[in-house]
Amino acid sequence: MATAKQKVIYVCTECGYESAKWNGKCPECGEWNTFTEEVREQTKPAAASKGGYSASLVSEMDAVPIDDIDITDELRYDVGISELNRVLGGGLVKGSAVLLGGDPGIGKSTLLLQVCGKLCGKMKVLYISGEESRTQIKLRAKRLGVGGQNLLVANKTDLSAVLALVDSIKPDVVMVDSIQTISSEAISSSPGSVSQVKECALMITRQAKMAGIPVILVGHVNKDGGIAGPKVLEHIVDTVLHFEGDRNYAYRVLRAEKNRFGSTNEIGLFEMRSGGLVDVENPSQALLSERPHGVSGNCVCCTMEGSRPILAEVQALVTKTGFGQPRRTSTGFDFNRTALIIAVIEKRIGYFLGGMDTYINVVGGLRLDEPACDLPVALAVLSGLTDTVISDRLIAFGEIGLAGELRSVSNVEARVHEAIRQGFDCCILPEQCVRVLPENLKKRIRLFGVKNLYEAFAVVRGDVQAEQ
Repeated sequence: MATAKQKVIYVCTECGYESAKWNGKCPECGEWNTFTEEVREQTKPAAASKGGYSASLVSEMDAVPIDDIDITDELRYDVGISELNRVLGGGLVKGSAVLLGGDPGIGKSTLLLQVCGKLCGKMKVLYISGEESRTQIKLRAKRLGVGGQNLLVANKTDLSAVLALVDSIKPDVVMVDSIQTISSEAISSSPGSVSQVKECALMITRQAKMAGIPVILVGHVNKDGGIAGPKVLEHIVDTVLHFEGDRNYAYRVLRAEKNRFGSTNEIGLFEMRSGGLVDVENPSQALLSERPHGVSGNCVCCTMEGSRPILAEVQALVTKTGFGQPRRTSTGFDFNRTALIIAVIEKRIGYFLGGMDTYINVVGGLRLDEPACDLPVALAVLSGLTDTVISDRLIAFGEIGLAGELRSVSNVEARVHEAIRQGFDCCILPEQCVRVLPENLKKRIRLFGVKNLYEAFAVVRGDVQAEQ
């Protein structure tokens, strides 16, 4: 029971909302059964002057002209893994805090140890683990071929001990696996609670910035796949990285959800092997390597991930339903967008799918969020419905409107260049996109500029000639 100097509050584990009483549903984020009880010390506010602040806390150097700020000391460390460098924006920034999240077993700890192996050859790295013993870490490091005197391993869960260790060793890089296992004695709640996670992340990040030490924090995920803990945790750090993909498959996608030092549009593609995560230098070739030939329901699309175009295979299976209500499933593509495309096919093209089960799958665990992937998904569905085989050397991209029209997309030249590089000789794209392409590029590939979905499917059937 709380004493006179303590008070009991209830905190939502999803968003950090605080309440004086327990609620079944959080009024802030709308989640159910997420409130946990926490006991906090009641402290008296510090004495202030008549103006509400202490004049001794203010100095002339607290506010400086922006032109006088020196940025020459900003330094990026090459982590030795090209795909991770790409996602980070060129490397690990000195004094930055990076939060790495992902499902259990996806490869977070493996990636951290590989980064340690690359960095410990030229700098001192401190690996703090609150979940695994030193023996377990050593066994994984031996499997990955990681070692060296500059790689220091510690088992610490107390925040004060972690900060003291960092201050005494003065490493060049710090890894914390995971932030949910670190706790502070100043907070009475249990490790992993909202208050503990927020306070520990704030103190570790503050020390990292003061000492100029980059720190990577591993974060657990909740049942919805988001990083566990309050949303403020993502605001505290500089970069939020998230591992995507099924651990039953070889490929892993690393995506930046927040990056103060680079773009959030870049992704890194890795392949999980017995020796750890390996960079996939040519994602398009890897994703299309096992593509079947001469089979209906397949279409290749080109999506832009940052500045890099990536080709991916979209599969569609359309079959007669055995139930009263047809099934619609979509893996790697937005379900609501799938329903919209099916409605356009029925209304504008005239094909009936009301009694057909429709399954959409993006091969390789890649997630297609771009509207430019609408056209290949629609062509794959039409191909599977009519059993029409799409040419193995045909690629398509374009956004579909509710009237069935095709709208232009960005980075057309980069997409066509990637298609040519991967050996494709035929491309279906919106008519407006053909006009912006240079003449020398038009001579290297057959281009079919179409106005609507009906014309695009006519190209697949072979009823339309290429643009001259």
